[in-house]
Amino acid sequence: MELMLALGVGLFAACGVYLVLRARSFDLILGLTLLSYAVNLFIFATGRLAVNRPPILAPDTATTLAQYADPLPQALVLTAIVISFGMTALLVAIALAARRAGDDDHVDAGRQEPQ
Repeated sequence: MELMLALGVGLFAACGVYLVLRARSFDLILGLTLLSYAVNLFIFATGRLAVNRPPILAPDTATTLAQYADPLPQALVLTAIVISFGMTALLVAIALAARRAGDDDHVDAGRQEPQ
């Protein structure tokens, strides 16, 4: 399970970096979204992967680390999801306004002259 998660984080990060390096606004937004998914998965994995374990202990269970999942990374990821959603909405609005104003979706100062 850890190998699959590591491969997923690496794949999301690689695709995100590739898309961020392109000069189109839609590719940039999609790349930033994939990078945020990679970071969220990485933060979630730092809390130890545990299946079918509660994040908060019940009063009648033993208080060992093997009995529960760490709730702090889960809370951080939930906050990061909300922040990345707001950031994506802002970037889409800026990209649409720039496309409407300049009739182009290049992110690097507009059109290039043919040589």
